[in-house]
Amino acid sequence: MSEDQLNPSDPLAAHHKPQNLSDRIAFRLTKMLRFCADTFFAKRYGHRAVILETVAGVPGMVAGMLRHMRSLRRMEDDHGWIRVLLDEAENERMHLMTFIEIAKPNWFERMLILLAQGLFFTGFLVLYMVSAKTAHRLVGYFEEEAVYSYSCYLAEIESGAIENIAAPQVAIEYWQLPADARLRDVVIAVRADEAGHRDVNHDFANQLARQQ
Repeated sequence: MSEDQLNPSDPLAAHHKPQNLSDRIAFRLTKMLRFCADTFFAKRYGHRAVILETVAGVPGMVAGMLRHMRSLRRMEDDHGWIRVLLDEAENERMHLMTFIEIAKPNWFERMLILLAQGLFFTGFLVLYMVSAKTAHRLVGYFEEEAVYSYSCYLAEIESGAIENIAAPQVAIEYWQLPADARLRDVVIAVRADEAGHRDVNHDFANQLARQQ
């Protein structure tokens, strides 16, 4: 499944076209990381999700923390951004908890998780302090790629290439799925979450751009 096979009228397939240097940097960095993920994981979507979700849980927490401290320092309201960002971080953490149950990462993948999280946390922290707009745009593009990846994952399940196993109990409870929910239901729920995070982060980037 290629990106041009996605229905462009589907809101899940939305794309923010880079409009300036900041956007282009964020977009190219995202594509570079996408190439690395494709090379390393290929169609092992469950294992890809484990690694990528541990990274995806970083931006919301880092941005929420920095905006929290900014609000305290300036003694002014944050207009709800902190809560949205922390909720995003928690949602991504639950994605990770779900796919750990599905993919059962080995010791090497667990070490890779530690390395990826440490490097990305440091890099994103610095980026957010330098340019919050670019950081949110980067996350928006990350989430675009996540939507695409989960669409590919879903296609593999529906074709029978990946077994449509029973959904983990943690996923059933978190998304309030039916007791007989399957992996397909989980992927659909996660993909919808990622589409929401994509739209929120692109909107945050747009708001920050208007303030400049």
